[in-house]
Amino acid sequence: MTANQQYAARRHEGFTGRIVMIGFGCIGQGVLPLLLRHIAIEPDRLLIVTDSADGIEVAEAHGVAVEIVPLTRRNYLSVLEPRLAAGDFLVNLSVDVSSVALLELTQRLGVMYLDTCIEPWAGGYLDARLPPAARTNYALRETALALRKPGQTGPTAILTHGANPGLVSHFVKQALLDLARDTGMEHVEPADRRGWASLAQALGVRAIHIAERDTQVADRHKEAGEFVNTWSIDGFVSEGCQPAELGWGTHEQTFPADGARHADGSRAAIYLKRPGAATRVRTWTPMAGPQHGFMITHSESISIADYLTLGDPLAPAYRPTVYYAYHPCDDAVLSVHELAGHNWRMQPGKRLLMDDIVQGTDALGVLLMGHARGAYWYGSMLDIETTRALCPHNNATSLQVTASVMSGVIWAMRNPARGILEPDELPHREIMEWCAPYLGNMVGVYTDWTPLQGRGWLMDEAVEAGDPWQFGNFRVT
Repeated sequence: MTANQQYAARRHEGFTGRIVMIGFGCIGQGVLPLLLRHIAIEPDRLLIVTDSADGIEVAEAHGVAVEIVPLTRRNYLSVLEPRLAAGDFLVNLSVDVSSVALLELTQRLGVMYLDTCIEPWAGGYLDARLPPAARTNYALRETALALRKPGQTGPTAILTHGANPGLVSHFVKQALLDLARDTGMEHVEPADRRGWASLAQALGVRAIHIAERDTQVADRHKEAGEFVNTWSIDGFVSEGCQPAELGWGTHEQTFPADGARHADGSRAAIYLKRPGAATRVRTWTPMAGPQHGFMITHSESISIADYLTLGDPLAPAYRPTVYYAYHPCDDAVLSVHELAGHNWRMQPGKRLLMDDIVQGTDALGVLLMGHARGAYWYGSMLDIETTRALCPHNNATSLQVTASVMSGVIWAMRNPARGILEPDELPHREIMEWCAPYLGNMVGVYTDWTPLQGRGWLMDEAVEAGDPWQFGNFRVT
């Protein structure tokens, strides 16, 4: 039975609006067949607005219209307002288009909304006129959440619901339930934010990594002067050049020398005065074992830490430390090294790996540490062969994103008036029911690994004794 036949019975009936998709890069091209597979909508009620002709043949093959119109501060209202009406859905998969501007527009028009990250207008990530704090995901998130109207509902708008941020927030909840089961803790599945935070505290979870290892390899290796990656190159470079960010836990004893706190907002996170792509941390995945990852800033580092906070945000009783520890495919690692050597100026060439991938797996999961069992990784291990059997126009990395986008769109359609939400606020079981068929092997693995394991044989290293889960022990200096 093909994937199309297997999931055809799960099509969502009843959506009568129009879907407008902004951006049609690797994620847009990969999510289109999923939306058409699972949502009962005729192709002529979809419209793609994008800034280039890349992938237009994919849209044409599905009978979906494409308008090539780069969106800017000056024209986005005149372009989008005539194409949207109350009850429609705007799926934002673009780069360099302000998510906050689109969120304001859709809330005013009564249009549902979903994005995979909170984007500024073009150049916002790298604007040298802005202080580092203003270029953080923390600042972007606070601006978006400020649009919430307490006590009022509006059209459902789901922020940052890709793989990470997005899917990993649901992984965290399932991992907490697995830990409670495996440690014999009597509990009732939490029904709200405080319940999940209380469960994490009771389990003793101190640190959470979004720990990822991508081993996909193409038939041609990276060449000098090109940036190679398995997902948006512009997106990766923008994120990598932002300050490194992390949710800051209550167990931490030593504040980083290059760290800085925010003056307002949730206070759930801090940032470092250096780019994420220039910051490495020790982490662990079941596929690679111990590894070094880039501490790339992502919204989930802040939202998960915020969601699992107990007490006064200024002096919380409990919060875990949370951050992304990413080992991209080997050619992307080489690309980052070359980028850094050029003082963070993008290479002239770009190559997105897709049909030329010959083998490899993306292991994307969450690593929960500090509890009675040491460390527990839970997540998706998806290889390229399985990916190609499940859905066209995807690699293993993109399918983890596009499945999450599809599930978020369907949940919003079924819950159209819930206002502005983050992934942590959605029901994880319902989201996972839609995503799991596209995620390969869902794996939960315990390990006795700590960031201190095996260190010190080559030279003396400064460590924070007494608690292996201190951030200083993870950081590669």
